[in-house]
Amino acid sequence: MYLVTGGAGFIGSNLVAALAARGAEVMVVDRLGCDDKWRNLSHHLIAGVIAPEDLPSFWARRPPVQGVLHMGAISATTATDADEVVRDNLMLSLWLWQECAARQLPFIYASSAATYGDGALGFEDEFTPAALARQRPLNLYGWSKLAFDRRICDLLERRAEHPPQWAGLRFFNVYGPNEYHKGRMASVVWGKYQQVLRGEAATLFRSDRPGIADGQQSRDFVHVDDCVAAMLWLLDNPKTSGLFNIGSGKARSFLDLVTAMFTAMGREPDIKFVDMPADLRGKYQYFTEAPIDRLRAAGWNGQSTPLEEGVRRYVQDFLLQEDPYR
Repeated sequence: MYLVTGGAGFIGSNLVAALAARGAEVMVVDRLGCDDKWRNLSHHLIAGVIAPEDLPSFWARRPPVQGVLHMGAISATTATDADEVVRDNLMLSLWLWQECAARQLPFIYASSAATYGDGALGFEDEFTPAALARQRPLNLYGWSKLAFDRRICDLLERRAEHPPQWAGLRFFNVYGPNEYHKGRMASVVWGKYQQVLRGEAATLFRSDRPGIADGQQSRDFVHVDDCVAAMLWLLDNPKTSGLFNIGSGKARSFLDLVTAMFTAMGREPDIKFVDMPADLRGKYQYFTEAPIDRLRAAGWNGQSTPLEEGVRRYVQDFLLQEDPYR
């Protein structure tokens, strides 16, 4: 049985779908709430759903877990309750690490490209105390992910007991099915698609930096299928451990992304530029691009989904369907 925290969330539910398709037993750790988040799990056989606060009592029964995939977190980049973020993103993660070390179980966890801050120091996934200490996240969420990465690096430096396989995955800008519950934190594709359905123009932020045109802010957009494929590869290669960027390896503009969405919908682009919200000013990444050499060097030979193809699949295979859930 695999334990997937955040298993009803965006990346987590796509991972659950892939594991279930392999015939694996999957226990989901998540809160479903009162909205349609449960639909992310509705197509797949699962062993059950556990609330995060019930995880210690479940764990104490020593269930037959063969690996932990820790995708759960407070992922809103606008989160401000530091105590809540520390509890869920740092302390729960450390507890899971310690339990996996004690029981010698593989532990794969979601870090984030938010740890790199504005990218001024690059996006190299070097896992050393000095490299991690130089990183400057722009928000509380990014700091919580970096705090965990730094603590794991420290534990390894101290030669503390650790899981037989561990991997921290710095996901860049992920898009794809089952993100519909995320609201403002969902991908640009989902947000702009909703605007178009309402009969509005797709809005993009104006640039407030010299030399960068409106809509030319660029990110490393990665399809969720590529993220899942990397995690499955890690499970199939239990001798591989480390901190790895998970992205396409190529930055593309928001204008490229939204144009690809309109093309997939069979519509002419209708795009309007608007001012950036006050709560994002000074915390907004203008460029991200994932060097994936370290993952390649570890043996990963998967191919990144080209942006236009990934957006086409997302729009036509899911968003335009009566049931858009994977």
